Amino acid sequence: MKAVIVNVPGGPEALTVAEVPTPEPGPGEIAIDVVATAVNRADTLQRQGYYPPPAGVSEVIGLECSGRVAALGDGVTGFTVGDEVCALLAGGGYASRVVAPAGQVMPIPRGIDLTTAACLPEACATVWANVFMDARLQPGESILVHGGAGGIGTYAIQMARASGADVHSTAGTAEKVDLCLRLGARTATNYRTEDFTEVVHAATGGRGVDVVLDNMGGSYLDRNLDVLGTGGRLAIIAMQGGTRAELRISKLLSKRASVMASSLRPRPVAEKAEICRQLVEHVWPMVENGALSPVVDRVLPLEEVAEAHRLLEASEHTGKIVLSVGPGRAA
Repeated sequence: MKAVIVNVPGGPEALTVAEVPTPEPGPGEIAIDVVATAVNRADTLQRQGYYPPPAGVSEVIGLECSGRVAALGDGVTGFTVGDEVCALLAGGGYASRVVAPAGQVMPIPRGIDLTTAACLPEACATVWANVFMDARLQPGESILVHGGAGGIGTYAIQMARASGADVHSTAGTAEKVDLCLRLGARTATNYRTEDFTEVVHAATGGRGVDVVLDNMGGSYLDRNLDVLGTGGRLAIIAMQGGTRAELRISKLLSKRASVMASSLRPRPVAEKAEICRQLVEHVWPMVENGALSPVVDRVLPLEEVAEAHRLLEASEHTGKIVLSVGPGRAA
């Protein structure tokens, strides 16, 4: 089959499309003929050699896909060959065929085309697991979403707004600020020209927010604690702003706040299956009723994967970048 491989870790030029053996499903697994996949920042880290796949997982990059069921492993029920599906993967998505645990394979929400569906699993699962399962955002509470115009951020704003939360966000350009506001954020701060703590405190009457979804890590830690209200929860999902920072325990104590961090890819299969089950139950209806609309920056053929990585690393995009892979892909 066709797949993207990395012979030597490096820049986007390290990505090569090659022929590799076609995987077959084992017990409890489903083989999917891939129509499309989507690009995530974790993919760029793996390309550079910093984020290897878990043991036993394909070394082919790619954490999500859409396509059609090609074959069922022993013991799999609820799917038939030919079903249109999307899947949350631990790896292997940049390929013509991928194998995934059955619990991580989901039907396509009604009204969404197969190519667009490729950019649902990873971002939706990340937001749901961190914001709703771990940080326990409730209707009537407030949230600050950093990087609101990105792949994770565009989903987080819409999912939080649809759930009855008051949403605030940050972004890096005037155009991205406008996008955050259109998606449902009440405030959107250009972090290059404004201080998000001042904007959020002014908008909340000095109270702060209940949840912060943070993709920056070290460089934002102190200000994230500043912007949290009493009982606030800081959920860290990435470290684009560094891996180290000084934690002022006094701020946590005075606000009775908590800091949590998690990664989706290494979680046990059973945990990811439960997240996917909850996506189908709680998030897919948001997609179907129009409360959640995937933001697709562009669709590129798999052969242009290096350009897709370059765009992502330069932040020259909004929402998700999709790679078109197999039969039935976007023209």
